[in-house]
Amino acid sequence: MERDRLGRREQDILALERRGFTGPGAKERAIREELGLAPVRYYQLLNALLDDARALAHDPVTVNRLRRIRDARRSER
Repeated sequence: MERDRLGRREQDILALERRGFTGPGAKERAIREELGLAPVRYYQLLNALLDDARALAHDPVTVNRLRRIRDARRSER
């Protein structure tokens, strides 16, 4: 069913997260140029994706890694 799959933008966000970035600002530049999003909006969408079962099914390694990072940051606060 189509609703069970991620949309193109959501897939692109996860693909960008799989990449490694070197140098300051490289990731933010890629977010703007490749996805046409402001970094703040990108991170809002990414955070919502981490709680989406479809994202976990699409890319469990990336989603679980990002969840661990998010949880560690939350516990530091």
